[in-house]
Amino acid sequence: MKVNVLIAALAALPLAAAAAPFPNQVAIDSGVLAGASSDGVLSFKGVPFAAPPVGPLRWRAPQPAAHWTGVRPATDYGHDCMQLPFPSDAAPLGTKPDEDCLVLNVWRPANAEGRKLPVMVWIYGGGFVNGGSSPAVYDGSQFAKHGIVFVSFNYRLGRFGFFAHPALTRENADGDLLGNYAYMDQIAALKWVQRNISAFGGDPSNVTVFGESAGGGSVHMLLTSPMASGLFAKAVIESGGGRGGLLGSRTVQAAEPTGVALARANGIEGDGAEALAALRALPQEKLVNGLNMASMGAAAGTYAGGPLLDGKIVVEDPDRAYRAGRNARVPVMIGANSMDIGFATAKTMDELFKPFGANAAKARAAYDPTGSGDVRAVGAKVAMDRTMEEPARFTAAQFARQGLPSYEYRFSYVAESMRKQWSGAPHATEIPYVFDTVAAKYGKDLTAADEATARAANAYWANFAKTGDPNGPGLPHWPRYAPSTDGVMDFTPDGPKGEPDPFKARFDVTAAAADAQH
Repeated sequence: MKVNVLIAALAALPLAAAAAPFPNQVAIDSGVLAGASSDGVLSFKGVPFAAPPVGPLRWRAPQPAAHWTGVRPATDYGHDCMQLPFPSDAAPLGTKPDEDCLVLNVWRPANAEGRKLPVMVWIYGGGFVNGGSSPAVYDGSQFAKHGIVFVSFNYRLGRFGFFAHPALTRENADGDLLGNYAYMDQIAALKWVQRNISAFGGDPSNVTVFGESAGGGSVHMLLTSPMASGLFAKAVIESGGGRGGLLGSRTVQAAEPTGVALARANGIEGDGAEALAALRALPQEKLVNGLNMASMGAAAGTYAGGPLLDGKIVVEDPDRAYRAGRNARVPVMIGANSMDIGFATAKTMDELFKPFGANAAKARAAYDPTGSGDVRAVGAKVAMDRTMEEPARFTAAQFARQGLPSYEYRFSYVAESMRKQWSGAPHATEIPYVFDTVAAKYGKDLTAADEATARAANAYWANFAKTGDPNGPGLPHWPRYAPSTDGVMDFTPDGPKGEPDPFKARFDVTAAAADAQH
């Protein structure tokens, strides 16, 4: 391996030692918290940012957290939101799921130097049906060591997070928010950051939101939602698409039959207050009813399927907003992995390339230059590019055309212990590198090359949060995206490399097919 191990030393940008520690007791708008200090980092965990969404608050917008007296210990994670954990999840939960879950976590450097530190806010993935803020790979300590106040939070999932029913529509006849309870939680958490992060030494005017997969799709929502205006200053999207709605785009009204079907499956009829009270009284396990990433397709009849076009939070698909310039004017960093997800159903090569229309021959040449005819292997590339890779370039290009700082990446690095199993970097495998938590992920199999890549990735992300530019001392140059040069930063087994995108021909034919359908 020709990995430049000097990256590990050059990318680590330690904080200057401070004379006095930052206090481990912090007063926020709901009371006083006591955190814990370890290895130069002060953390506060399990902090309520809204009232528990249980009983009569199920399927309502998040309500203010209750005030407490005295000092509240904030040393342990709260519950992750209610779900059926997914056995092969890349980020296993660290707590028992429960409906009482609207809590967040904060990490900051333990020293007192700096009262206007940059802030990063993490939004986890999991298909909107799985995930939480407690997994070990989401620990924010390494970002804190770069001088950042790091925040992660929970948001409601599955049928708790996205739900529509005629009884809810009746109840909210005065125009309250409907359907997207997960997104309401995300916006509430960002508002909490605006109100409270200065108490932790963070700068509310310098907040970077970032997320992966469903979390990346959530960042697209935040970039295009009128209700998220002014809540952040920069955005990072990891494997979050960018064309169309990720994992959902039906209207609230169109989703109501799934709520009715769920009610009937539990013996509840009607569309009035009694039906809604009965739905809110259902045990949380009845609402999960086996739903997770493995069973999403089978649950389509009783699950809204994800985000809904509600006209207030979600007003349009992100690509339409970006084309029209109806997006937050902030720097963006976006990318996907070299073996990311996509869903191919074609059984023959002709069927695979038919959607490319007049460009079918060009697409075949770009995706199958050797004429192998392996429809599964080629189809996986086509599906990955359509779902994740090309939409990332599309988004980078739209922001660049608006004159906004835009940076595209591809994560191709594979842990040395996994190279016999993976021909590229699968979906979500970049996360422990971005967080520099590879030790928690790979344990005894961790190598020096893995650690070097993690330190570099963590430094790039931290630099972007600080300045809107990922570049910094000792790091290979990451080119700002421009459609004319089509540059990408590829995290390769030989180290990060900024270069013209070698997949340009693939992306161009995929983009042409997508634009033809626009």
